[in-house]
Amino acid sequence: MGTSTDVPALRRGLSVLQLLAGKPGPVSASAIARELNLPRSTTYHLLAELEQARFVTRLPAERRYGLGIAAFELGSAYLRHDPLERLAGPLLRELVERVGHNAHLGVLHGNEMLYLIKERPARPETLVTDVGVRLPAHLTASGRAILAYLPAAHVRALYPRAVSFVRRTDRGPSSLATLRTMLATERRRGWASEDGYVTPGFASVAHAVFDFGHRPIAAISVTMRHHCATDPCDADWSGLAAQVRATADDLTRRIGGRTT
Repeated sequence: MGTSTDVPALRRGLSVLQLLAGKPGPVSASAIARELNLPRSTTYHLLAELEQARFVTRLPAERRYGLGIAAFELGSAYLRHDPLERLAGPLLRELVERVGHNAHLGVLHGNEMLYLIKERPARPETLVTDVGVRLPAHLTASGRAILAYLPAAHVRALYPRAVSFVRRTDRGPSSLATLRTMLATERRRGWASEDGYVTPGFASVAHAVFDFGHRPIAAISVTMRHHCATDPCDADWSGLAAQVRATADDLTRRIGGRTT
């Protein structure tokens, strides 16, 4: 059982996390100490403990600290438990009626996508993506729609070794360098896509859902029958992507998030 001295330390640690969550980018230890009125030694001790627990990520080159993977997973878990699904359900049904394809809501869980909702059109197509299914995030459009907006250190932590890049077909990124190139392209474009990375003969388009700090906490995707002879696919999905983005932006606003 903890002692009464653990409580102030816990409160200080939570204060550090709240401070980092409210900042647009990484923060130096000295800035954290100054804003929270903490001794520098205490600040470094708290940061070390939070880093070990993966709630904080240290960026040595910048000498700054940002939120870690555990903090991101905790925030995603909160939204998974009800509010996100309740708000997303009607929006996904409207999206399916407009585009006539399967639509999904998914969240990042480690380096996998966990699918929370699946809406089908009147004439559904059989897919491996279903509620509760997990798929490698780097292969899915929804996974990369989220990864594209995570700090480089987070992505590197999720894919520390070559064996992290599992493949389901002969397509998709197989190294961190390739993944980073794809994420940079998809972030500039504003949406992610894949053709045959998960299931041959099917393609997907996805856009991220953001929280109040413009951090990605989920993704909405649409999947349809399609096959490109080339990889990456040269099909024009901008029209479909605009529909997906409109739905993702609507959900972002409904949860109090920021679209830009």
